[in-house]
Amino acid sequence: MRILKDTLSVVVAAIWISISEFARNQFLVKSYWTKHYQDLGLKFPSESVNGAVWGVWSLLFAVFIYFLARKFSLIQTTLLAWFAGFLMMWVVIGNLGVLPYGMLFIAVPLSLLEALIASLVIIRIRMR
Repeated sequence: MRILKDTLSVVVAAIWISISEFARNQFLVKSYWTKHYQDLGLKFPSESVNGAVWGVWSLLFAVFIYFLARKFSLIQTTLLAWFAGFLMMWVVIGNLGVLPYGMLFIAVPLSLLEALIASLVIIRIRMR
């Protein structure tokens, strides 16, 4: 029964993360991405394979949160997950020059909310 709850918690969290990522990046900040890439002389990658890779990222992020949640409180899990999943990624893509900084005003609070809800999902399903 424990394995089923653990697996379900990761799957539900991964689904939440995927939906959150899709909604944020397709409806709220896509214009930032496409304009920034256009200004760099690049085409923003939006092919199906990119969506599939983000699906894998969502699953890996959920698995990471699962392991954090086993050792830390909700707030600690959320902040550690956000730091590792988002902040470090933004530092890297900022260093590469492909991060549109203007979108961070939207992305930071929504990514914190994404990590919080994913952490909460995992903790609540595991505790049942």
